[in-house]
Amino acid sequence: MKRARARLFRLTIAKKLLLGFLSYGILTVLIAVIALSNLRRLNEINNRIIERDVPLVEITDKMVDALLAQELYGRRFFILRSSETEAALFWKRGEEFKKLLRQMGRLPDVSNLPLDRLRTLHEEYDHLFRTGLEKKRDFSSRALQDRDGQIREKQEELVQLARRISYDARKDQNEKSLETLSVGHSAFWMTAGLSIGALLLGIFIALTITRNISHSINQLTLSTREISGGKFDDLPEVRNQDELGDLSQAFQKMAQRLKRLEEMNLDANPLTHLPGSVAIENVLNKRLKEETPLAFCLLDLSHFKAFNDRYGYARGNDVIRAVARIVTEVVKAQGNGGAFVGHIGGDDFVVVTSPEWYEKICVAVIDSFDKIVLDFYDVEDRQRGYIQGETRQGQSVSFPIMTLAIAVVTNQHHRLQNHVQVGEIAAELKKFAKSFSHSTFIVDRRKDGVFHQEN
Repeated sequence: MKRARARLFRLTIAKKLLLGFLSYGILTVLIAVIALSNLRRLNEINNRIIERDVPLVEITDKMVDALLAQELYGRRFFILRSSETEAALFWKRGEEFKKLLRQMGRLPDVSNLPLDRLRTLHEEYDHLFRTGLEKKRDFSSRALQDRDGQIREKQEELVQLARRISYDARKDQNEKSLETLSVGHSAFWMTAGLSIGALLLGIFIALTITRNISHSINQLTLSTREISGGKFDDLPEVRNQDELGDLSQAFQKMAQRLKRLEEMNLDANPLTHLPGSVAIENVLNKRLKEETPLAFCLLDLSHFKAFNDRYGYARGNDVIRAVARIVTEVVKAQGNGGAFVGHIGGDDFVVVTSPEWYEKICVAVIDSFDKIVLDFYDVEDRQRGYIQGETRQGQSVSFPIMTLAIAVVTNQHHRLQNHVQVGEIAAELKKFAKSFSHSTFIVDRRKDGVFHQEN
């Protein structure tokens, strides 16, 4: 029983339901086959009664009537000795007997009936009468009595034979009627028993499958409550090897994923809500450990401090949020689901992606940034193309419009050890990228020991 239940739990929900319907369907078909078989048996019995026994009784009764009529007309003929009408009627009744005999021969299952004997006796009966007709003028009273006695004997033998056939037919009809009652009674109780058995089996299978599915759903509901309550470990498991079991495993993976996301959220930057330094380090170290091809992009705004000093932190925060939105939308638009976007803090952002995607991302981010950066400046600063300010010593100084510097570090050309090494290389690249007067991205190609400007 336990082994059977274990096999049942390994089935998918669709197969479990199919098994339940199939079991019930097989029993239903079995009941239908038995019922139809009994109905067929009853139909065969009734057909035999209707097609053989009833017509046989009717034909034999008519045969007896024909023989008695022949006997009546024959007796009248011999008494009157001159009535041709009586003789004609005698022969007409004889033809009716022969016709009835042929009808009897066409009935089903009459091979065991004494048809040949009936035919022979009737021919002998007719022969005796025909002989009497030919010698009717020579018959003495004694001869006539002898002939009449012979005819009576043949007639009696014919009548008895016909009545015996009729009796056997009625007996067979009665036996078949009793058999129909027996078959009907047996069919009723067998069908009723199988129907009750099928119903009980269907209820048992339905309860078993429903209980299994219901238990699994309850476990999943409990898991959902645990996850929604912030508990991601030791969740209830569904051990079935079906869709609900797969869903339970997905819940376990989702819980671990949510756990990591929650950890990342706690580290997220409050201004942009992007993952912070801890999450960035975890992602970077994980990919380095797995030796996954990667491109680490460090984004920084040049001249952002001057902008902050000129317009204040509120407008500076607007710029930070705009850069976060640009980077996030560009990464999403590129369709690279494996890319990671983080915010170290201030005006420093990070994108971790695969080497084949970094160029498109950097170009798109720079293009989008350069299109909107002037919108954050006042009209006079935009027209001048710089911010006019003063140093602490009171000297006039000009600060250019903000640009975006991106440092790209990849492991295409050499192996990277850890996030610290990646950060050091990126910082060096960023310093070089910020020396340009326009937005650009610099890629480390350490084969030749020289930085390469890509834009």
